Amino acid sequence: MNLKPIDWKKKKELESDALCLDVRTKQEFDDGHLVDSINVDLYDAAKFVKYLNDLDKKKSYYIYCRSGKRSLAACEIMNELGFNNTYNLESGYMGWIDSGYESVK
Repeated sequence: MNLKPIDWKKKKELESDALCLDVRTKQEFDDGHLVDSINVDLYDAAKFVKYLNDLDKKKSYYIYCRSGKRSLAACEIMNELGFNNTYNLESGYMGWIDSGYESVK
């Protein structure tokens, strides 16, 4: 499901056991990321799928990238693998920052 930054943030805050996945490269992640996010590079497909195999498919996952395209692809992959609660940050990290929300550098 695509959500605008304000909706994504509100929904994420309501689910304390949800995971936040940053699917950008390690370098992008190191340049700045959301608090408590886990970096799993979508471009490293084998590692990405291996990581997903260890996750609880019943949990909620909040996924973002730079602009929302990679994270949308990650949501689609996860949905195909049986994850039912995936939420894409529609405008990505850039939209998050443009909205004035907190990040870690």
